[in-house]
Amino acid sequence: MIAGYLDGLGMVLQFGTLLAIAGGTLLGIIMGALPGLTSAMAVALLLPVTFGMPPVMGIGMMLGALCGAGASGSIPAILLNIPGTPSSVATTFDGFPMAQKGEAGRALGLSIVASFFGGVASMVILSLLAPPIADFALRFGAAEYFSLSVFGLVIIASVAGKSLLKGLIAGLLGFFVSTIGTDPITGVDRFTFGELSLLTGINLLPALIGLFAVSQVLKDAFEYDPNQRLKDSGHRIDVARPRFMETLRNWRALLAGILSGSVVGPVPGAGGSIASLVAYDQTRRFSKHPEKFGTGHAPGIVSVESANNALLGGALIPTLALGIPGEAATAVLLGGLMIQGVTPGPMLFDDQSGIVYGIFLAYLVANIFMLLIMCLGIKLFIRVLMVPRKQLLSAILVLCFIGVYGVDGDVFNLYLMLGFGILGYFLNRYDFGTAPVILGLILGPIAESNLRRGLQAFEGDWTPFFTRPISLTFLVIAVGLLALTLWQNYRTRRVPATSSEKGE
Repeated sequence: MIAGYLDGLGMVLQFGTLLAIAGGTLLGIIMGALPGLTSAMAVALLLPVTFGMPPVMGIGMMLGALCGAGASGSIPAILLNIPGTPSSVATTFDGFPMAQKGEAGRALGLSIVASFFGGVASMVILSLLAPPIADFALRFGAAEYFSLSVFGLVIIASVAGKSLLKGLIAGLLGFFVSTIGTDPITGVDRFTFGELSLLTGINLLPALIGLFAVSQVLKDAFEYDPNQRLKDSGHRIDVARPRFMETLRNWRALLAGILSGSVVGPVPGAGGSIASLVAYDQTRRFSKHPEKFGTGHAPGIVSVESANNALLGGALIPTLALGIPGEAATAVLLGGLMIQGVTPGPMLFDDQSGIVYGIFLAYLVANIFMLLIMCLGIKLFIRVLMVPRKQLLSAILVLCFIGVYGVDGDVFNLYLMLGFGILGYFLNRYDFGTAPVILGLILGPIAESNLRRGLQAFEGDWTPFFTRPISLTFLVIAVGLLALTLWQNYRTRRVPATSSEKGE
């Protein structure tokens, strides 16, 4: 291992490699900060650029883009309540409320430092524990994926807001929408109504942009005041700085995020949305003050952002060791690896150990560049709040249309985005929330396809779902967390009632 790191260090500490990583990180930060432009898109744009580069240089450049996009998705999430990337959905829960309090600089400072710590910690942990984690992820079958999905759906109870029932209804709505398209097992069309664009199902991007961006634009438009700037009166540019000590004081939330990202990351297909929501959910459940979450609470931001960047380190494990991408962005990265002549698989760590450890070190350098660039730009980011609301809303809407249409040039996705925007507006207006819908939309296909594949493999027998150790563990944890949530809601309702009785 030491020899591999020394070889990798020699590859990384070259001017051209460092410049490539810095350039990739800057591009990733720009792409992640613009709603609709994903980290996968940033890597795809860099693929032609990396032709002819040495493996560590080219892969390091793509890793820089992934790292930068993962961290900068928090910028619009905090400032505008619009997730820059799907994994930044949970950042809006506490980031935007903190910005509304006039503490956008503090929220950005926490997110930047938490992302840095998450990325560095995941690199250290996963470079040491790569073989056992890869072996654990390899054991997942249909039963385990279904149980993992059930575990994820339970998280809806945590992001449901004031009403658990409304949150579950919104989650089931997302679950239903996920069934639109071609049946994954039989190939039969479902709820497509003859529309060819729906054969592949609901595209997540227009749904995400509609529910979070367009709905926010509609809300702000109906509440528009021409003499008001977007929450600029209470913001102080001089407090916009990295929050190292405050992040470390929230070490429990930081640890929860790092562990969530490191554990979820190696599971192929799990994705950053699940990792960040799991981190937020666990931090909230075991907090002494769960009622503060959703009101601009620092641990909520720290847990989510550390999980976002810790996830990438975890997703690299199945990508490198098994040739199975952990998420969409690493699927593009997998193509880049093969273009560079690096063949992922079990023998990679033995045959090309120098390149493998060079990739890990390049990821570390990318996190350092991310920290530096984000710290230098933090005061510029917060000046977005000084833009008059009229111009800002117009620019956001234009970017939404460009981002959605630019993916595949399908006009139907624009109608889909507007439809989800109107739906999101009314869901927020009547306190149903939009996060449960997205969660149901993401986890629905995973739960359905793996349930049916499992039943086919087990010849209609349900017992393997409850007898296979990993599957049973996920189900037991899910039931326990649901019971804990119900108890917390009961206790929260009872405490105000008791207080009012004492007041009388």
